[in-house]
Amino acid sequence: MSSSSNVKRLNSKDTGFRDALRSSLSLPSADDEAIDSAVVKILAAVKDKGDEAVLSFTKQFDRLNIGSISDLEIPRKDLELAYNSLSVEQKNALDIAAQRVRAYHEKQKIEAGCHSWEYEEKDGTRLGQKVTPLDRVGIYVPGGKAAYPSSVLMNAIPAKVAGVTEVIMVVPMPDGARNPLVLAAAYLAGVDRVFTIGGAQAVGALAYGTKTIPSVDKIVGPGNAYVAAAKRRVFGSVGIDMIAGPSEIVVLCDGSISPDWVAMDLFAQAEHDEQAQSILLCPDAAYIEQVQASINKLLPEMPRAKVIEASLTNRALLIQVKDMPEACEIANAIAAEHLEICAAESRKWAEQICHAGAIFMGNYTSESLGDYCAGPNHVLPTARTARFSSPLGVYDFIKRSSMIEVSEAGAQILGAVASTLARGEGLQAHARAAEMRLKK
Repeated sequence: MSSSSNVKRLNSKDTGFRDALRSSLSLPSADDEAIDSAVVKILAAVKDKGDEAVLSFTKQFDRLNIGSISDLEIPRKDLELAYNSLSVEQKNALDIAAQRVRAYHEKQKIEAGCHSWEYEEKDGTRLGQKVTPLDRVGIYVPGGKAAYPSSVLMNAIPAKVAGVTEVIMVVPMPDGARNPLVLAAAYLAGVDRVFTIGGAQAVGALAYGTKTIPSVDKIVGPGNAYVAAAKRRVFGSVGIDMIAGPSEIVVLCDGSISPDWVAMDLFAQAEHDEQAQSILLCPDAAYIEQVQASINKLLPEMPRAKVIEASLTNRALLIQVKDMPEACEIANAIAAEHLEICAAESRKWAEQICHAGAIFMGNYTSESLGDYCAGPNHVLPTARTARFSSPLGVYDFIKRSSMIEVSEAGAQILGAVASTLARGEGLQAHARAAEMRLKK
C-alpha cells in the first residue's frame, strides 16, 4: 500500500454518504448466473448418477487419481493417528479450543430453549413442546485456499452437544494433501465419517445421498460461491444453516487503541480472500490517518499481502463519523458478521447494537480470538443477514414438536370454540370432528 488513496474514505456528513455506503457494501453479481448454471448441472448429475458423478467431479476439480468413491472416505483410525501426530503445542491449542467451544455450547443448550417442556391446565389438558435432535447432519469444511480446523470444531461440536446421532464431514483435499490439524479436529469433535470431497458435488451428495455417502437432514458450514449456490438449491430437500458470503468486519473505534492493532484486525478479515470486507468507523480524523499509516507500515510484513491489498483496495472503508452514537447507528445499518468495539466504554456502545453476528467488546478482544478459541460459534450471518439471523448454535441441530393432550373437560370448551371457527371457514369435517367429542 503506497498511498492512503488505496483505502476508500467516506465521511458521514457528506451528501450522498448513505448511497455511497450502500454501494460499497454490495457485491458484483456478474458471475452469479454462470455459477448457478454450473451448480444446477452438477447437482443434477449427482442426483442422477450418484457415486459415479461425485467421483468424476472430484477427479476433475481436486485433481485426484482415484478409482473408487470408497477411496474418498478417511477411516476414523486415521483421524486419531492425525491427532496423535500433532506437536505438543498444536495438540494443546486444539484441545483448549475444543473444550471452550464445547463448554459454551453446553451452556447454550441450557439457556437457549433447547429442552422439552410442558404444563397442565386446570381441567387436565396438557400442552408442551418436545425437543429432539436431528438424526444426521453434514458439515462442509472449506479446504481450497486454506485449511480450517477451527471450522470443524465450530460445526461439529454444537451438533454433538445437541445430540445428533451421526455427523458426516466433507472437506476438499486438492491433490490429495491431507491436513493433519483438520483431521485431528474431526477426531476431537466426534465426527463420525469424513469424505474428501468438496464443492457443489459434495453438497449434492449430502442432500440426495449416494450408494456410499448417506443423505443428511441438514447441511451446515461455509464454502465458496459454488457451495453457497448449491446449498441454496438443495434447501427444501434438506435444511441448511445459512448462505454464507465473504467474511466481513466492522471496527467501531473511539481512538483509544493502538492504530497498529486496528490495522491488523482489518487485515485479519482481508486475508480470507479478495472479496472480504473490512470497515473502520471512527469520529477522529487524525486517528483514521494513523490507521492508514499503520496499514502502509504493516502490510509488507504479511505473508498474504497480495490478498490483503486486493481486499482493502476493492472493498475496505475508512469512515469518519460525527460521534460514537452515530457510529453505532451506522454499524446497525451495516449489520456486519463481526463487530469489534474498540473503545473505553465498549459495553455502553454494545447496548446500542442490535444487528451484528458477533460483538467483540474491549481493546483486548480481537476478532481472531472468536474465530478460534473464545467459545462462541464463528459461523455467523454475513451480507446484512444479521438483521434477521443468528450464529450457528445448538438450536440449529434440534427440532421442536408441539405436544397436545386435551382432557375430556377441556374438549368441551375447546371443541365448541373449534366448531365455531371451523364452520366460519367452511370446513365442516373439522367442525364435526370437534363436535363428536362434545357431551350431548
